[in-house]
Amino acid sequence: MKRVIHWFRRDLRLSDNTALNAGAVRAEDIVPVFVWDDACFGSAGLGERQLAFLRDAITALRNSLRELRHELIICCGQPEVELPKLCKELRAEAVFCNRGYEPEEKRVEARVFSALNAAGFGFESFKDSVVWEEQEILTQAGRPFTVFTPYARAWKARPIPAPKPRLTKRRANTRLPKIKSYDLPVVLGVTGKSDAGAAPDATEKGALTTLAKFMSGPVYEYATLRDYPAKNGTSRLSPHLRFGTVGIRTVLAALRKARSRARSITEKKSCDVFLTELIWREFYNQILANFPHVAHGSFRPEYNALEWSENSAHFDAWCNGMTGYPIVDAAMRCLNATGWLHNRLRMIVAMFLSKDLLINWQWGERYFMRKLVDADLAANNGGWQWSASTGTDAAPYFRIFNPVAQGQKFDPNGEFIRRWVPELASFPVELIHQPWKNPAALNRAGYHHRIILHEKQRLKVIEMYRAVKTRSRIGERAGQRHDS
Repeated sequence: MKRVIHWFRRDLRLSDNTALNAGAVRAEDIVPVFVWDDACFGSAGLGERQLAFLRDAITALRNSLRELRHELIICCGQPEVELPKLCKELRAEAVFCNRGYEPEEKRVEARVFSALNAAGFGFESFKDSVVWEEQEILTQAGRPFTVFTPYARAWKARPIPAPKPRLTKRRANTRLPKIKSYDLPVVLGVTGKSDAGAAPDATEKGALTTLAKFMSGPVYEYATLRDYPAKNGTSRLSPHLRFGTVGIRTVLAALRKARSRARSITEKKSCDVFLTELIWREFYNQILANFPHVAHGSFRPEYNALEWSENSAHFDAWCNGMTGYPIVDAAMRCLNATGWLHNRLRMIVAMFLSKDLLINWQWGERYFMRKLVDADLAANNGGWQWSASTGTDAAPYFRIFNPVAQGQKFDPNGEFIRRWVPELASFPVELIHQPWKNPAALNRAGYHHRIILHEKQRLKVIEMYRAVKTRSRIGERAGQRHDS
């Protein structure tokens, strides 16, 4: 091929980029393009912190491409309109891109393929953001896995592909026609310095630095420290994987190398635990791809009949960290201030919303999508449905986290709580998780009283789920009698 367009989507890097590498191998010239369209980055839209991360990642990508004598073209509009137009103006033969797996991303790709085909241009998409796609790991019956453990076993049995080579410098093409390219902050509606709180380095270099730092030591304590929010025990790679500033094969290669350097069985186990968490990411990705209805409701349809509370005051208290339960409030204040939330805390607050406040998990799912810098539809949806017991391979409905016990176990000295709930900073360890035991001190501190009693709500939610399951079984039996 003479010339191809590389359509950047969720692959904002030059290393380990499958479609970009294919273009470099097969074409004499590559024209990098980014098309801003809401649908390309997920049907739920992007929150403020994600927009800021995207802005910084694209800016860094443009600078990196310039060093290689490429100019990133930024368009604003629908990809199925803009890409055929660019092919004609640039005299490109085809568009290469890496595949998306969210329902709207798939629909966009289908429209782009049809538009390019109708205009006489080629279109090729490549597997990149996952190691194995939704139809590559199936049960012996040829169906998608819906239980994690056998899926992970099958995933681990396959060889992991090596990272793709980095794009190299090419001779500048001076014969390209002048194409209008937008300034990214204008396109995104994000100008100046973000006030979204502490943000991760959104560059490819920042991603690789974060990866190297984690693999140089913290990965060996991951199994021990990952559940303690006051500790710096996680990788912080999730926003980079979400936007593609690092490739999954690069992460796995670094993990394999780190494991080979492990000095004990414990350190090897920590590496294996981290690998399992990466496989959870792929598991939820293939669930969304194979069962797209989860984007709009429960994986298990009978739970769409749950009669949720619509108490907006309770929801606002949860959003703003004013529930009266210290570990929940600390977590939500951390999320609102930083755009980041430790995975253990995500489970705690998700279960509190759905099983203590009895509020639809989808309200919380949408809130997370707006607030988290690493918000990813598949992982976020999977996590919420796990906590609410409506998903595949989810926690059983009668498993309900006690927020006091969770705080005592994973923030035993109240270090994380004191950081984010300063009203309780002077409370002793024996009261930090249950400040209501000293009502006078609670009032003096100006901290909120509990908006619900966990013990009572636990009984309510068990009965609510049990009633839905009973109605579902009765309905199934009635259907069977009708069929017979």
